[in-house]
Amino acid sequence: MTFSARFLTPQRLLMASVVVALITITLKTLAWWITDSVGLLSDAMESLVNLASAVFGLAMVTIAARPADEDHPYGHHKAEYFSSGFEGILIIVAALGIFWTAGHRLFDPQPLEQVGWGLALSVASSALNGLLAWVMFGAAREHRSIALEADAKHLVTDVWTSVGVVVGIALVHFTGWLWLDALVAMGVAANILKEGFHLIWRSSQGLMDEAVEPEVMTTIQQTLDGFAHQREGVDIVRFDHVSTRRAGQRRFVDMHMHMPASWSLGRAAAVRGSVEQALMSAVPGLRATIQLLPSDVEAHFDDPRDLK
Repeated sequence: MTFSARFLTPQRLLMASVVVALITITLKTLAWWITDSVGLLSDAMESLVNLASAVFGLAMVTIAARPADEDHPYGHHKAEYFSSGFEGILIIVAALGIFWTAGHRLFDPQPLEQVGWGLALSVASSALNGLLAWVMFGAAREHRSIALEADAKHLVTDVWTSVGVVVGIALVHFTGWLWLDALVAMGVAANILKEGFHLIWRSSQGLMDEAVEPEVMTTIQQTLDGFAHQREGVDIVRFDHVSTRRAGQRRFVDMHMHMPASWSLGRAAAVRGSVEQALMSAVPGLRATIQLLPSDVEAHFDDPRDLK
């Protein structure tokens, strides 16, 4: 793990997200107050969602980092999916609130005041969010953290929201079309609504033990191919029933490893240990579980009788 990954932990970055959310809420609320723009109000509302999401994400990442215990022998890694799902729900609620507010303003447009100051404050807050999102995306890849990725995506959504609002208010200022302010707010709401549903979908797939990414599966298969062995067309060492799943930052793989029944238990266990070590070295954060079977024994799954 690189120095930046050790320093920029999910907990530290989510703490930074809380601080940045507080700053942007202040800036955007001030921008809305001096301009009376419903577009800037929608931007400020999304920053409130950022704050709630960052606080909840920090709590879930802290729980996910706990070691396995008697009640949770496989660890607490899936807690991060609750963070992502909660953030998605909050985004949807914020989008619906923006639609409601903008709908009223669409039929009762109001003139905007001190547009220059309002836009300057909005741009400043967007710059903060953009910088933090950029750092978070890099850390999310290093730590394989869906909570960090969700928060970074939300911050990017916030940046695009602000860009849309700035463009809309500038158009209102130069054209005098007051209804554009409400229309821009509705466009912002539609954009973040889509992001909210996407985050909820990602979380649901994680909680349902989704398989590892295709590139990770390819690495696993290549590693196993390096240990598979044949002699005169007969399998000496082979693998089957390989299944994988994700749980937050962790990756898990289960499989059967077949080898000659004449091998001693010590020899078989030594080969299995080498395979497990190679897999975990090839895929950081992977946990491998390998069941040893004689070459002439086949395990059967999905038998309806197993469910009775």
